[in-house]
Amino acid sequence: MKKLAVLPLFLTSLAFAQDAEITFSSSELEPGIFMVEAKGGFGGGNMAVLVGDDHVVMIDDSMPPLAETLLAHVTETAGGPIDFMINTHVHGDHVGGNAYFADKGTVVLAHDNIRKRLLEDSSGAGGADGLPVITFGDGVTFHLGNIEARVNHLPKAHTDGDAAVYFPQANVIHTGDVLFHGIFPFIDLDSGGTVDGYIAAQKKIWSMADDATKIIPGHGPLTDKAGMKADIDMLVDARAQVKAMLEQGKSEDEVLEANPLAKYDSYNWAFITTERMTQTLIRSLTTD
Repeated sequence: MKKLAVLPLFLTSLAFAQDAEITFSSSELEPGIFMVEAKGGFGGGNMAVLVGDDHVVMIDDSMPPLAETLLAHVTETAGGPIDFMINTHVHGDHVGGNAYFADKGTVVLAHDNIRKRLLEDSSGAGGADGLPVITFGDGVTFHLGNIEARVNHLPKAHTDGDAAVYFPQANVIHTGDVLFHGIFPFIDLDSGGTVDGYIAAQKKIWSMADDATKIIPGHGPLTDKAGMKADIDMLVDARAQVKAMLEQGKSEDEVLEANPLAKYDSYNWAFITTERMTQTLIRSLTTD
């Protein structure tokens, strides 16, 4: 498995997690549906806890150094143990707590491709005990009393194993890393992601929403349909800008020097700058 693109990001995230005093907080978006966020530093992606009549389901579980703290928090939030864990994709800032949670009795569920990748290298999930024991292809649905959770596979998007979770009755969507709200997205080309697939997946999620939908992004603050549309429009335009320059015969160095994404400087963050986003677009447009 190629890991060069994502490994520095994960290792830096681990360093942040180990050096910072990170805690977690939960906010109830709708009855029984909680958004879980890290506070005090980078604690992985946004998570969620679903408290049903008889079972508790969680979406993603941060990084290995934070697993014990996270489990204590979500157990208190849910009022009981976590029965099932849904992994939205393979990256270690989303599956890092798998082994620790599994050791406490949580059943881990993920797309087929996540298990395949973790069979090659399970370190990001806390070791071999963090492998998903239930996998799915196109999707799976949880029925938790009044809460229905539809897990939908989104192919060739952020990775090749992405899933979004839609709660139709509650009108809530967890996008996994198919949405980085207000910041440039990381599209992991070495793990099966593509720019075109990422945009297609975003549009599919967006089509499920209405003006009242609460959207939990993989990274960034809670948003809504209008907020997600702004992020989609940015990426569509960024792709068009870079594609036009490539079609004019510009080399990669010439495109980077021109900095066609300068107007999106506000989307820069620690891992993805305009330069790195441009490099991702060039590579995807010239190899997909």
